[in-house]
Amino acid sequence: MKRGNHKAAFRGHGRLSRDRGILVRYTIASVVWLLFAGSVALGQQKPSEFQVEAAYLYNFGRFVEWPASVTTAKTGSFTICVLGQDPFGPSLDATLAGEMMGKQSVVARRISSPQESVDCQILFISSSETNRLNKIIEALDKSAVLTVSDIPQFSQRRGMIQFVLEGSRIRFEVNLAATQRAGLVLSSELLKVATAVRRDRD
Repeated sequence: MKRGNHKAAFRGHGRLSRDRGILVRYTIASVVWLLFAGSVALGQQKPSEFQVEAAYLYNFGRFVEWPASVTTAKTGSFTICVLGQDPFGPSLDATLAGEMMGKQSVVARRISSPQESVDCQILFISSSETNRLNKIIEALDKSAVLTVSDIPQFSQRRGMIQFVLEGSRIRFEVNLAATQRAGLVLSSELLKVATAVRRDRD
């Protein structure tokens, strides 16, 4: 993806707090840039932590390849699901509004059990599910669903992508063994900007 294709939303920063649409575009543009060049700092007139994470969820879809057999079996939408208590509120829906992943429209869905993730390409597991994380991961074993969470040690517990906070910056770790087990292929560009890549199989 070329830098010229990034959403142009870096002008008018002083109006971000008064214009949700501009804020959403700024969030997405910042995270797209982040995946190639660094990281987004949270601060005054910058996206909130969960707005950045919502934009990450959207952009992860651009750097992951799902098995062709699974992709064709999915619904006509590219679905990003949230399991458990939703920390994003309207931020996720606002981030995904009108977005496309290839020829598929991107939509958000809230679910209450891992069994409901059959039509999800990306699954964010809320911190409210910490106590039952092991059971959730077991239920999703080898399912071609990209699991993401900010639960501590998520990537060490067979989760695929874990959000981590480094100072004021949202970064992420990758459990490559978990993605490979599920048949997912992560772009080398994504792996380059991960703070850690776990390659060991358990």
